[in-house]
Amino acid sequence: MSASSAPPPLPEPLGVPVADSHTHLDMQEGTVEEALARAAAVGVTTVVQVGCDIKGSRWAAQTAADHDAVWAAVALHPNEAPRIVLGEPGGGGPRQIPREAGGEVALDDALDEIDALAALPQVRAVGETGLDYFRTGPDGVAAQERSFRAHIEIAKRHGKALVIHDRDAHADVLRILAEEGAPERTVFHCYSGDAEMAEICAAAGYYMSFAGNVTFKNAQPLRDALAVAPRELVLVETDAPFLTPMPYRGRPNAPYLIPITLRAMALVKGLDEDTLAAAVAANTAAAFDY
Repeated sequence: MSASSAPPPLPEPLGVPVADSHTHLDMQEGTVEEALARAAAVGVTTVVQVGCDIKGSRWAAQTAADHDAVWAAVALHPNEAPRIVLGEPGGGGPRQIPREAGGEVALDDALDEIDALAALPQVRAVGETGLDYFRTGPDGVAAQERSFRAHIEIAKRHGKALVIHDRDAHADVLRILAEEGAPERTVFHCYSGDAEMAEICAAAGYYMSFAGNVTFKNAQPLRDALAVAPRELVLVETDAPFLTPMPYRGRPNAPYLIPITLRAMALVKGLDEDTLAAAVAANTAAAFDY
C-alpha cells in the first residue's frame, strides 16, 4: 500500500468526547468493531451510521441494534430515487449491472420500507434525503423531489430527525422544507452553503454539520459559514470514507479523524477545542435525541 493510499495515523485524542454525526461504515475498510475502537481511542465515542438505499438502511438499522456506540439513519439518497423510478444503464463506474425502471410504484414500495425502518428505536433519523443537482439531471428532479417530500413526512410522523443532503440545490431544498414544514430537528449534513445561507438555517433552527472539506484550501466560504453558525447548532462529521481532512485529503476517511476537523473548526470559531467539543457533543445528542 502506498503512503498516499494508506489510512492516516490516529490524531491526538480529544479531551472531551464527541460524536461523528454522519458516517458510512459499510463503505470503509475493516470491521465495524475495528472502526469503533479506533474512534473511541481518540474520543469519538458515538457514530451515526447513514443508509443511502434499502440495503444500506437495513444494514444501518442492524448495526445500530448490535452496537451501543452506533445510531442509525435510514433513507433513499436523492440520487437513489431517480434510479428506482427511471432505472440506469449498465457498464461504467461502480455500478455495472443494468437496472430496469421501476416507476412510481417501485418508489412507493421503497419508501414504505424506509417508513418501517424509521419506526425502530435505534433509528434516530430519516436521511440522507434532499436534492442533488450535481449527479442527477433534469429528468430525475421530479423523483428526487417526491422522495424528499415523503422523507420529510416520515420523519415528522415518527418524531425522528431529518438529515439533509443538499448539493447544488440550496434554494429548492430550503423552499421544500418551508412548504412541507421541517421536522423539529433538521440537520444539513456536510453543510455546503455560504454564510448567508447559514444565517437562514440558524433562523430556522436547522443544525449545520461540517465535514473535513472545511479544512480544504479552497473552502473559505464554508469557513465563513461556520464562523456565523451559532455554536448551539454546529455538528461535526466525517461522511467517511469521503472528504478526508487536510493534510490527508485523498486518503481514506474514518470516524477516528474527527479530531482533526474539530480542531480546525475551533480555530474558525475562536474557541478552545474542549469548549467546541462539549457544544458539539451536546448538539449531536439533542439533534438525534439520544
